[in-house]
Amino acid sequence: MLLAPMRYKNYIWPHNPATYSISYERQVAVHKVPFGRYYMQDLGMSLRTMRGQGEFAGADAYDEFKRLASVFYGGGPGLLIHPLWQISNAYFTALRLEQEPLPDYVRYSFTFQERFDGYSDELSILDGEAPAGRMAEPVQTASHTVAAGETLWAIAQRYNLPLERLLEANPGIKNPNLIHVGEAVAIP
Repeated sequence: MLLAPMRYKNYIWPHNPATYSISYERQVAVHKVPFGRYYMQDLGMSLRTMRGQGEFAGADAYDEFKRLASVFYGGGPGLLIHPLWQISNAYFTALRLEQEPLPDYVRYSFTFQERFDGYSDELSILDGEAPAGRMAEPVQTASHTVAAGETLWAIAQRYNLPLERLLEANPGIKNPNLIHVGEAVAIP
């Protein structure tokens, strides 16, 4: 099976990392009660952590690692699109060289931690009303029918949109690597 390449923000891996894992954690508090008993309280889901290892090989291996490192230095959250995991808004929290880099071979490892999306960083209009002194602009969308061989990434590029904006306009698409021929994609 041919998997789509892993992506984070504007970086696309030339080939997917060799190994990766994802860990889910739930916070639980344990409270001691009299007579040797205890009570457990579920505090909810904790962050998901995505880890992996990969290598770059070839004449520009170290240059490729430097491109990945520049994304790491950029900071802030971004969309992590993995060929198997559900799309995630994540922070790039660790990037390590696993051996002394050579010009034609670099082995590295990485860690991403999912951002909690239960809140929004942006202002939004409630109940369809515009802020005082401003008229609400209607959101206009078009529709694109997916053809054989198309990817969501290619559709976004075709309409000169960031992938994040296309995904916001299509909340029903949970995994951007899984779109089907004939599916309608809203174009904002």
